[in-house]
Amino acid sequence: MPLQNRVTPTGEIVAHTARGTLMGNRGILHDADRQLGTARWKHQAWVTCTLSYKGVRRTLMRPNWYTELFFSDEAVALAAGHRPCAQCRRDDFNRFQAAFSVGQGIGDQKIPAPEMDKLLHKARVNSRSRAQVTHRAEFASLPEGAFFKATPSGPPLLVRGGQIWAWSFNGYSLQDRSMPDEVEVLTPKPTVDALRSGYRLFDDPAREA
Repeated sequence: MPLQNRVTPTGEIVAHTARGTLMGNRGILHDADRQLGTARWKHQAWVTCTLSYKGVRRTLMRPNWYTELFFSDEAVALAAGHRPCAQCRRDDFNRFQAAFSVGQGIGDQKIPAPEMDKLLHKARVNSRSRAQVTHRAEFASLPEGAFFKATPSGPPLLVRGGQIWAWSFNGYSLQDRSMPDEVEVLTPKPTVDALRSGYRLFDDPAREA
């Protein structure tokens, strides 16, 4: 039975056998039986980490340890409201922080991680209902790496490589590029602004070294 620790672009945490390329942390969400309760976060520092770090071997969902969450790729992690970890992904964090700051109109003055987390938290989830916060935007304005929905019942769609891709745990499928003028954006607005300001995804072969 798969553990409930796979995250979707709509921010849901579900049980699935799909493998992830990045791991995430929102705090301790599971009990002694490795089952999730009602909480979906315990702090605002929602980060994404590499699957391996300094050779440490992990037992998933061990008692009194944070719940390891998994994402199929970084675009999914960003849509769910996470950011790069400043420890195991320091270079990516530095790039994200710089682009995030530019997107917020700060320029070269870097926004500290706790402040980024506060801004992201307001833009990613409703603290009372736990529902994902979305926003409307012109389809033509979306940057590479942003997730959106064309219709309320439609699949999460990703802008990538000049194409539109429908996401599922089984992978991506190419879609017709004909879209409404305005769409519902899943990726938090501050993160969309960071993508628009130059942040390149973890798995983007064209990103800076």
